[in-house]
Amino acid sequence: MLKKLIWAAPVAAVLALAAAPQFAGATSPVEPPAKAKPAKQCFWARNANGFAAPDDRTLNVRVGVREVFQFEMFGPCHEIDWAHQIALRSRGGSTICTGMDAEVISPSVLGPQRCMVRSVRKLTPAEIAALPKGARP
Repeated sequence: MLKKLIWAAPVAAVLALAAAPQFAGATSPVEPPAKAKPAKQCFWARNANGFAAPDDRTLNVRVGVREVFQFEMFGPCHEIDWAHQIALRSRGGSTICTGMDAEVISPSVLGPQRCMVRSVRKLTPAEIAALPKGARP
């Protein structure tokens, strides 16, 4: 009986030490809390109802009543700042969330031009209020 107890104590100690790092890492107060990912801010392309282009690389699109999304183009989209109408084409789905989701089609003297979008971001109410009159859709 004594031999069984002598072997049981070291085995229990080894098992306790093997399990300790698993529990210590899981509840360590030193680890920083996981950052929450920002929610994707998407919109349906069909809900766009106005636009303004302050230059040939930036397009502000009004969606609904209060939302404005700012598109940054990969390159210059010639004459978009003079266009009276444009088309938004959603690539790969019916919503636009990132630049790769959208394509802007704008009329030009040589026919419709397709402008690839680099990034899309939703403007805050303060940013919308700060837009100059010509850049506000």
